[in-house]
Amino acid sequence: MSLFSVLSVSASGMAAQRTRAELLVENLANAETTRTPEGGPYRRKDVVFESRPVASPFSSVFEALATPGAQGVGVSEVVVDGREPERKYLPGHPDADAEGYVAFPRVNPAEDMVDLMGAARNYQANVAAMSAIKDMIQRSLDLLR
Repeated sequence: MSLFSVLSVSASGMAAQRTRAELLVENLANAETTRTPEGGPYRRKDVVFESRPVASPFSSVFEALATPGAQGVGVSEVVVDGREPERKYLPGHPDADAEGYVAFPRVNPAEDMVDLMGAARNYQANVAAMSAIKDMIQRSLDLLR
């Protein structure tokens, strides 16, 4: 695998983790949202990753270096939680039903914070890999001088 293909793999990982982090932040921001434009409480969202072939953006210039079949990661779909909302007895709440219950999203802030930390660490790992690859390319160029 060429160094340029490895850059593309790390870039795909960074993009996937960015999408995951965005959804986790959205979940945390809407943990108490009881009314959405679609009706009802907010529904928790999560991503499903899949392995995808990546093409090096440098393949047209360095066609001999590009390795066909390099695998990266991508978001195959965004899954919306289909479970019934959590119901809490709050008779004075504006969104309470006739029995005084309010439907809240099934968002666990502690779980989403741990997932967000994992997404941030995975993103940082891809940044470190790209930095190492950049250093390797720079040293290769220095050797050719």
